[in-house]
Amino acid sequence: MSRGTMINRLMTPDEAAGLIREGRLLMLAGDEAALRRLPAGNWIGGTIPYFMDDTGGVSSRERLFVTEVPVTAGAPQLRFYDVAGLDQLCVDGPDNGYSLIIIPAFSAVHSLYARRAPAFEDMFIKPVAGWVAGCHLDDLGRATPQVVLGSGPHFDSERAVVMHVPLPDEAYARIDILNAMTQGGEDSLRFAETGFSASACTVNGEPRNLAEYLLARGADTRLPLVADYGGASVNVSIKAIDGAAGRVDFYAPVFDDVEYRLAAPVDFSVPPVEEGMEPALWSCNCILNYAYWGLEGRSTGTPPGPMSFGEIAYLLLNQTQVCLRIGRD
Repeated sequence: MSRGTMINRLMTPDEAAGLIREGRLLMLAGDEAALRRLPAGNWIGGTIPYFMDDTGGVSSRERLFVTEVPVTAGAPQLRFYDVAGLDQLCVDGPDNGYSLIIIPAFSAVHSLYARRAPAFEDMFIKPVAGWVAGCHLDDLGRATPQVVLGSGPHFDSERAVVMHVPLPDEAYARIDILNAMTQGGEDSLRFAETGFSASACTVNGEPRNLAEYLLARGADTRLPLVADYGGASVNVSIKAIDGAAGRVDFYAPVFDDVEYRLAAPVDFSVPPVEEGMEPALWSCNCILNYAYWGLEGRSTGTPPGPMSFGEIAYLLLNQTQVCLRIGRD
């Protein structure tokens, strides 16, 4: 394979191992057993067995999704961040460049990033993109999502792994968000506290129990709550409604200073298709999109990549696709 050919596709662990031994800088996604077959090298990775490639959605415990990261200006830095140091993520990032991050689902760093990342120093000044590592849906509750620092390789379920990548002065990183969801319902929902679950809320300014409200409406839990951030729709996906406890659990936190509305209905029998999209250096999509739209074997025309337990485009997102592209002045 040509050293000048950048890679962004599924391959076997043996093929990926060959690239690692060549010294290539890689971001990897795959089942834990497949990742454990890899040698030490310049790579970071995370566990997930779901992917989108050029032919459509793929579930595989045997193959890995491999993205080669081009080195064009200075040496990238690969390292772990724990809960004590995570707020320095953007400070440590290059003045011109980007940071790729993988966070293990259900960990303390996952919760901390979701709640506090908007307030991290230099956030929104330095580009941050990435995804939340997960597991096969059949293994939920039994398997622990892992991230990997390739220098060991070191596997970890409680720290985030990050690749800080500098760019030359004439280049810049751009993060794009693709979201099929838009605000729909006429009702305005607000919450008194930030968190991954909620009971009390206000609906059009009136106090309500959120679980009772959603059950009374017969809400489709495949449709998230949607916030409008200056014209950009940001989803908070519903994990479960517990009517007995009067509680709703989410895959990302609701915030206490944001207005939400239920998403407008969509046809889940017809996956959203993006035509004529420009190539991306790296991309990820949401496991909920994979499941709800039945994407296995179906192509959406979007850039390939892992299907994640959460997407990161500065903030933690749900039910979106995130693309990182490199532009030039």
